[in-house]
Amino acid sequence: MKRVLIVLFLVVSYFSVTAQVRIPETSPNAVVKQVVGLTDVEIVYSRPSARGRSVLGNLVPFGQLWRTGANENSTISFSDDVVINGKTLKKGKYALFTVPNVQSWDIIFYTAIDNWGTPKDFDEAKVALKATVNDEALTKPVETFTLAINNLTTNSATLDISWENSYVSLKFEVPTNKLAIASIDKTLAGPTPEEYYTAAQYYYQSNGDIAKGRSYIDKAIELSKSVPFYYLRLKSLIQAKQGDKKGAIETAKWSMSASEAAGNKEYIEMNKASIEEWSR
Repeated sequence: MKRVLIVLFLVVSYFSVTAQVRIPETSPNAVVKQVVGLTDVEIVYSRPSARGRSVLGNLVPFGQLWRTGANENSTISFSDDVVINGKTLKKGKYALFTVPNVQSWDIIFYTAIDNWGTPKDFDEAKVALKATVNDEALTKPVETFTLAINNLTTNSATLDISWENSYVSLKFEVPTNKLAIASIDKTLAGPTPEEYYTAAQYYYQSNGDIAKGRSYIDKAIELSKSVPFYYLRLKSLIQAKQGDKKGAIETAKWSMSASEAAGNKEYIEMNKASIEEWSR
């Protein structure tokens, strides 16, 4: 009987430690991800519901800074610089604060994102951008607070906020044309010296087609305005692997000279050791 009680005690203790009560969150978390043109936009926020309460002007007072949601900071991030009302908002993540009013809202992009609710001491220096938008009255109430990215075009979209009978919309522009042209130019220009170097490094380290690795490192050196010492180091290793020790020594000397100019002692010593080895 005593053994049974001990086993029962252990079982109860185990479930007391491991079991967790799960209940629905009052303001569940939400994530909105949207590509606008070529720019990634992400919103992370908590969504309170009205639940029969009078919200704007009461639960959320007019004229006061609001966390724009519930719990910790609502955040919005942009993968590229965007333009709002002719002003540039740098790429990055921002806390999204608002000041609701009867006929308009102030929307604030704040650089400090680690607050629970609003900052204890609001710092104007941390306001990356502030914009004012008109409040449009809704004919059908919105029960649950909603942030959304809507009205998508190739070059713009809107950040929309809606709750109860209020709806505000802030347009932002993305640099699609600039990004697309840069992508086209890069693609049509062909691989960069660094990409040729990386390809050559792979062939060398994987004991692959060493002749192909040699052609890639030669191309990397040819395309470089100022040849890095580590490009030359790799070429000397490839030459030595091909059996061209004389050429490898000459390239290693060049790499050592470039290493000295760059103040890289490690590569100076590696080149010295290789020259000594290949000279035997």
